[in-house]
Amino acid sequence: MRKTKQSAVSVESRRNFLKTVVAAGGGAAVIAAGNASASIEMPAVEQPSEKLGYQETEHIRNYYSRADF
Repeated sequence: MRKTKQSAVSVESRRNFLKTVVAAGGGAAVIAAGNASASIEMPAVEQPSEKLGYQETEHIRNYYSRADF
């Protein structure tokens, strides 16, 4: 089956259209991501005032006194 000149032109114009749509969509995504990241404010990380890690508290001492080791 031979392609006519008209069908070759329509295929080429479809390809150009799809290339343009993809390029425009990618550009819009980059711009949107740039604008979104610029407006996000990260909260300040607060350092905990209490000690981290193992702490022997009253309920821990109660558990140890009742446990059979």
